[in-house]
Amino acid sequence: MVKKIKLLKMKNPNTTPKVTLVGAGPGDLELITLKGLNAIKHAEVILYDALVNEELLDFAPIATKIFVGKRKGFKAYSQDEINLLLVKYAFSHGNVVRLKGGDSFVFGRGYEELEFVEKYGIETTVVPGISSSIAVPALAGIPVTHRGTSTSFTVISASLSNGELNPDVKYAAQSNGTAVILMGLTKLDEIVSLYKRAGKFETGIAIISNGSLPNEEIIRGTISNIQFKFEENPVPSPAIIVVGEVVNLQPITENVVANHELIYA
Repeated sequence: MVKKIKLLKMKNPNTTPKVTLVGAGPGDLELITLKGLNAIKHAEVILYDALVNEELLDFAPIATKIFVGKRKGFKAYSQDEINLLLVKYAFSHGNVVRLKGGDSFVFGRGYEELEFVEKYGIETTVVPGISSSIAVPALAGIPVTHRGTSTSFTVISASLSNGELNPDVKYAAQSNGTAVILMGLTKLDEIVSLYKRAGKFETGIAIISNGSLPNEEIIRGTISNIQFKFEENPVPSPAIIVVGEVVNLQPITENVVANHELIYA
């Protein structure tokens, strides 16, 4: 059933209502696509999330900017309210950008929002973003796949909507592939326990906090010692957890130094 919405007066009656879903990337200002940046520049209204780099908003100086982000224990707006805002501003201003961190279709609820908007006959466009699930490990020198080490990777949200640990983590612990676990810091003990039960004590694990940003922090270890390392250096959220043999690979910068010394020795 389509909800009735009290619409605002159209700012420009010749404007066609449109919502563009833009993935802003993992946080680094430069890790947004050119298409995404162009969408921001031409926006009349931008609804943006907590993990979006707010410097991106400077590229739309005239646009109306509305923070709709969610943090642990805080929501600027409920999901239903965000959906209604998208429709209202599309009809009143015409060109709305919904700006989300990472990629909007990777645990971003982007499809839900577009599905709602399209019920009102509003044109929609998707601009994919660089997902933190791949980019953040890469920037830390961790490939999610590597020939002879890992031939697959899984991206998992650590928690279900009821707050319980996602049972998919158990299946990941039984796999030889790489697991990228999002929003998992509060579930670290449970995650480690599952990997220990699977006998993966020496499997590599990395916690990457504020990935791609200047205040990025990385903890590397194994399943057997990561809890102790995290207790010594309790990095903050947002953070991702990478588990797999790829974490044990020598960082590429160290390989470059070693090869340089070999060649010029």
